[in-house]
Amino acid sequence: MSAAVPHILVIRRRYLGDIVLLGSLLRNLRLHWPAAPLSVLTEPAYAGVLALNPDAVQPLLLPAGLAAWPGFLRGLRRARFTHVLDFDNTEKTAAIARFSGAAVRVGLHHGGHRLKLRGAYTHVVHDPTELHETRPITEYYLRALEPLGVPIATRDVRLEPRPADLAEVRRFIGGESKIQHQKSNILLVHPGTRSPYRLWPAEYFAAVCDFAQDELGAQVVLTGGPGDAAALAAIRRHTRTHLLQLPDALSIGRFAALARLASAVLCHDSGPMHVATAVGTRVIALYGSQNAALFRPLGEEHVLLQPPLPCTACVAPGQCVPGDSYKNFCVRLIDPAQVKSAVRAALA
Repeated sequence: MSAAVPHILVIRRRYLGDIVLLGSLLRNLRLHWPAAPLSVLTEPAYAGVLALNPDAVQPLLLPAGLAAWPGFLRGLRRARFTHVLDFDNTEKTAAIARFSGAAVRVGLHHGGHRLKLRGAYTHVVHDPTELHETRPITEYYLRALEPLGVPIATRDVRLEPRPADLAEVRRFIGGESKIQHQKSNILLVHPGTRSPYRLWPAEYFAAVCDFAQDELGAQVVLTGGPGDAAALAAIRRHTRTHLLQLPDALSIGRFAALARLASAVLCHDSGPMHVATAVGTRVIALYGSQNAALFRPLGEEHVLLQPPLPCTACVAPGQCVPGDSYKNFCVRLIDPAQVKSAVRAALA
């Protein structure tokens, strides 16, 4: 490889939404260095989304067990990375950055989080709290370009579903209209969330599903990951209408294809929400007490619904944990009428 062509490693181990939102950073790197190999170090569960990135990004899998580490470290040195951007800044990822031998190693941290192993990096970027908490996380990611001298040419985050996944999903639900770029009247509902406190009630989801099918003439499709089976079953129990549900938990690639074919996606603040926005589909996103500025759906066409904060009408006194957005039931305060209105507008 020519010395003039960098070999870049981005470290972001998890989660799905975080990996999707690296897209604008990766796009700017590709525009600046068209021939540069780009890799992202991630956990195996999230590597599938990188295959949908249009900028030819290769996954580098974090070892799952001790036995795999020697081979991983040998491969890391053989890759001869010239630039490493570490967004995780744990002791482990800092050591990986240093061991890579890259001449340029950028460590990022934000707010009051202390930078770990400062000596592992050649450059450090700090995002102060007053900036970090008031703008999208993608702006934090783009700050890693500053030490590299890479200009910000775009803020787009894009994923491209694979033709094989689109064809497979169409077998179950139909799909795009014969008129190019016009979508079928499908509402995709994904109730998954990493925190059970952030789960909108099943009976509310069911009421919206019935409304979409009975009054708007839409086909509602339910989907979720392996951990969402109980939520999906509860929604089906509360509905009056027939909901289409694909038989198995979808891969990331198949979910991206399903989201592309849908007219709109109703979901929580989640990784699938970011996948849906990245493939160009409108989302109606349900938020609880979390900071919506950081991880809001990117784009003007999306609807973010959130109860007024700070909370003044707690729905679960004694169960909510003040100050911990992962342990608050605030999302239950979102009125189904608001969601129906947003769905009507999205499907119009």
